[in-house]
Amino acid sequence: MGISENIHSIKDRLPENVKLVAVSKFHPVDAIRVAYNAGQHIFGESRMQEISQKHPLLPQDIEWHFIGHLQTNKVKSIIPYTHTIHSVDSWRLLSEIEKSAARIGKRICCLLEIHIAQEDAKFGFSFDECRSFLSGNQWRECKFAYIGGVMGMASNIEEESQIRKEFKSLKLFFDEIKNDYFAEDDCFSEISMGMSGDYTIAVEEGSTMIRVGSSIFGEREY
Repeated sequence: MGISENIHSIKDRLPENVKLVAVSKFHPVDAIRVAYNAGQHIFGESRMQEISQKHPLLPQDIEWHFIGHLQTNKVKSIIPYTHTIHSVDSWRLLSEIEKSAARIGKRICCLLEIHIAQEDAKFGFSFDECRSFLSGNQWRECKFAYIGGVMGMASNIEEESQIRKEFKSLKLFFDEIKNDYFAEDDCFSEISMGMSGDYTIAVEEGSTMIRVGSSIFGEREY
């Protein structure tokens, strides 16, 4: 199937409350345009250089999500293009997003990246680190970088029971901190989990946002 057919096939199986982020990193503008014309308007990138090159060549109503590990020195460059950042894992990073967003008067949705996988290479808060971060209350000072939910990546393994356990743990943690810190905040609503190989499990376990690349565009063109 082509890009358009892949998008329709995935969306037809998603509940109405689940958003699809088409992971377009390393894929050309022409491929993104095909996806856009098929009705896909949310795209995920992981490098500042790619967003800055693609943004002026594509429709301006595209909602760009930054899904990669983000260094503080790159924040200022991506803020003008970005709607949501999926990888906030420290107060230092959130405060840098706040400063850069405030300069241009733009609100940025920030998802707290939680380390749920049995792999040391993945980034993110542990559950306890995130609890400590939230209890510190510094984040409440932010006016432009608002916390909109959580993000996590499951282990890259074949064992479905382990993947399901990890996604379930993120949903339970979301519910916990929603109750403790965001009970009156409607903006805190997203659980970004699930990629091409495991998004069906993620949706079953409560994901509200999946990040799918190869199942839409095919293998990446590095």
